[in-house]
Amino acid sequence: MAHRLLLVKNLVGFNSLKSILPPKSAVSVLATKSFSTSRNKTNSEPTTGGLNKRLKESAEAVVIGGGALGTSIAYHLAKGGMKDVVLLEKTELTAGSTWHAAGLTTYYHPGINVKNIHYYSIKLFEQLEAETGQQVGFHTPGSLRVLSSPDRMDEARYQMARAGWHPAKQWMMTPEEVQEVHPLLNMDGVLGGLFNPGDGHIDPYSMTQAYAIGARKYGADIYQKSPVISLKQRADDTWDVETEQGTIHAKRIINAGGFWCQEIGRQAGIEHPMIAIHHQYAVTSTIPEVAALKSELPVVRDLEGSYYLRQERDGLLVGPYEKPHRMRLQDSWVEDGVPPGFGRELFESDLERISEHLEMAMHRVPVLAKGDIQSVISGPITYSPDVLPLVGPNLERRNYWVAGGTGYGIIHSGGVGKYMSDWIIDGEPPYDLMEFDPNRYGKWTTRAYVSTKARESYGMNNSVGFPKEERFAGRPTERVSGVHEILKKRGAHHGFHAGWEQPEWFALEGDEAGYQPSFRRTNWHKPCGREYDLIMNKVGIVDITPFAKFEIKGQDAAKLLDHLVANTLPKVGKVNVCHMLTPKAKVYAEITISRTGENEFMVITGSRTEYHDLRWIQEQVSLGNFKVEIDNITDDTGVLSVAGPYARDVLAKLTSTDMSHKAFPFMSNKAIELAGVACRALRISYTGELGWELYHAKSDSAKLYTALLEAGQEYGIGDFGLYVMNTLRQEKGFRAWGQEMLVDNDPLVAGLDPFIKLNKEADFIGKAALQKIKEEGHKRKLVLLKVDTDNVDPEGNESIWFQDQVVGNTTSGCFSYHLNQSIAYAYLPNELSELGNEVGVELLGNRYKATVIQEPVVLTEPIRTRRAAKAAQKAAVN
Repeated sequence: MAHRLLLVKNLVGFNSLKSILPPKSAVSVLATKSFSTSRNKTNSEPTTGGLNKRLKESAEAVVIGGGALGTSIAYHLAKGGMKDVVLLEKTELTAGSTWHAAGLTTYYHPGINVKNIHYYSIKLFEQLEAETGQQVGFHTPGSLRVLSSPDRMDEARYQMARAGWHPAKQWMMTPEEVQEVHPLLNMDGVLGGLFNPGDGHIDPYSMTQAYAIGARKYGADIYQKSPVISLKQRADDTWDVETEQGTIHAKRIINAGGFWCQEIGRQAGIEHPMIAIHHQYAVTSTIPEVAALKSELPVVRDLEGSYYLRQERDGLLVGPYEKPHRMRLQDSWVEDGVPPGFGRELFESDLERISEHLEMAMHRVPVLAKGDIQSVISGPITYSPDVLPLVGPNLERRNYWVAGGTGYGIIHSGGVGKYMSDWIIDGEPPYDLMEFDPNRYGKWTTRAYVSTKARESYGMNNSVGFPKEERFAGRPTERVSGVHEILKKRGAHHGFHAGWEQPEWFALEGDEAGYQPSFRRTNWHKPCGREYDLIMNKVGIVDITPFAKFEIKGQDAAKLLDHLVANTLPKVGKVNVCHMLTPKAKVYAEITISRTGENEFMVITGSRTEYHDLRWIQEQVSLGNFKVEIDNITDDTGVLSVAGPYARDVLAKLTSTDMSHKAFPFMSNKAIELAGVACRALRISYTGELGWELYHAKSDSAKLYTALLEAGQEYGIGDFGLYVMNTLRQEKGFRAWGQEMLVDNDPLVAGLDPFIKLNKEADFIGKAALQKIKEEGHKRKLVLLKVDTDNVDPEGNESIWFQDQVVGNTTSGCFSYHLNQSIAYAYLPNELSELGNEVGVELLGNRYKATVIQEPVVLTEPIRTRRAAKAAQKAAVN
């Protein structure tokens, strides 16, 4: 213990570092950081020194920022064939967050498609030196996530279930195997490990230089010491990028400015939700036990200790993530901007903040206490509220792209560069990365919210990743429905959806209330069963105000939507479910279109895809020069949905409108009045039961809700939430965007044939590609499985096994209260998709038997009603 305390005492002594280290000292600190930090110069100079050549007058793309992300994007655009790519760096390459990064690289990520980003980056790092001639100091000793609690073991099993259908290798280790790969670990309390071979670390400086060399090799121009003074957009949506040396006319600009990203965005009139965070790590001198090793130690991530630790030459490097109340934000940069001249500088260290984590690191790796501290790095890294980066085009300005807000820029750099360049060159994203969409934040994202959430995200960097996780800092935002407080008093447990609070389930008297996350069925399971019974046998109300709602009207409104969607447009007074496809016929979005006039429409989409879908629509308006007006009425419009056998009876008591099936048929819309509240009523329900969605002024929501409750008392009316709605939609065979259908899939493989009209006259986006796909056919199919589980249910993205081979993956899953067992949607090879075929679904380390069954589990109410009517007609004839 004395050794440990001595180390912490020595570390705290480093508080005497100057507030801002001079550039030369900063570079010398970096030079101690890596096994291969010699930064070998090559014959190919990576950059132009200052402006020793004339600034280009025009460019296809101007990338702003010469860090890991910016140079990677320039490299990939140029390599992808784009001519006239320009990168502008205000000082010198790697200035900002890149040069002082710890350089960790890992295949691991809980997000399925984010794994693609990590995988591509590592594969690129493996060959970057051969391609560019620049050594990059890439080490691949693997990485080890230390598991020292039952929840951590479950978390690892949960992630292992999602790893089988991904090419990156990953496996769990016993304590004995953990000790074998890392002999310096204290195994006290260690229950196991999660190991990723091929992980490791890279020298960020050399990697960035390699990107720059590669970019120039393929024709890009790189200008250092060229800060951007202003950004001005022309009438044709191109940009004038003004620098001290002149102005470049750019078809598009890409903001990869790191912690300058906000300032660059403001020049374009855009506020990016991100903030700089002080991240510290310490590097020791030689430790004899480390020097004696014959092979490099794997990178350790001690999840309970919330730190990473890796070998650094013959010493160790340790980097903690402090708790939310201890970590430090650089708030002043948000208001006042980054100080002029700050680039390759550091903050003053404050190791007292991380002393708790250093103690835990010394407990887990005792030899750490024997090392003298050689250097301490305290530098800025940039976080978005949820720590995931902002990557893609922006809603507010056409031809403005952003790649920033990532706390993990090194491992993201290669994959993000490729993802961005493919999207820019091809006109559509190569796969779904909604979690990176820069448009996932809106005007509700205040500066206070950004600071509060970034603090929470940093402090919970290594928290257990439970399914259906909720985080509560910064909530609620201004986005609350008109019945939010009423529903809270009635037992609502709210989830967070694009700034909104929305009920997931309700705890009534006698229920075990509160947020109790688990990898198994937990306290909401039985209440959801009650809500299921309510909808199937009585009548329920759900608040779906977070749905995004757009009014589209004008002389070209019908023409625009006919071009956007693969289905036919509804007639006036009708409703259709439609899908917007990409040029390659991938499912970009699912929307519900209600026609309220000949050239007037209300378009509904999901809460989290509000700005994602609106940006796509507006882009097509601009490209096609359609004469339309688009009004986003989301925040002003409340929505309550009433569903269940008695839904019609409840509504009929509150309106003079004829609510009968004949007068108000399925998939129709009408302007009606309910209890004195003007509503646009849609005869549609995501539950698949008899129901209506009631769109109205949000200020009237409480009045309408109270009236519905009073009118429904005799029918046993009650509340329900999104959890049971998700169960009902799966039982009814409804696909969900982001799960069964997304940019990864075409609509035919997802079973959306009824909504695709290839014979319609309009040449909708993706039509030609879809015709070709239909002719070629598919090798896999979406099927429904019943899964023989115990106390765990599929969530989606689990691996599916057949004869010890991974053959597919689930897309979503739940407990079916109708079948009284688990079900899951899944993609399987055609030869395994026949009814009755059996496969195994991996859940928490077990492979549960799953059988392909006929879908849907329960027929929707409209189909049941139609069949009953036909049966009655047949009986009458007989």
